[in-house]
Amino acid sequence: MELPFGDLYEELRDLCRSKAEEFSLLGYENIGPQDIWKCVAGQYKQIPAMHQLVNDILSLKITKYMNYVMIAMYKNPDSI
Repeated sequence: MELPFGDLYEELRDLCRSKAEEFSLLGYENIGPQDIWKCVAGQYKQIPAMHQLVNDILSLKITKYMNYVMIAMYKNPDSI
């Protein structure tokens, strides 16, 4: 899947990297910034406000991320 909202990702890449590092500290070392972005941006059909994206990244829990991965695997086993 192509990353939606490419310009926004560039602005929020460091925030996504920070969240990926947080997950790494919890033992989930294979999650990268693009994975965080796909999870957060994938829930929108239209571009949301910047503050909404920032909030969604900062408040992302590992359980929500894992649910996203499981659903993505069921929809398209080759996507992950």
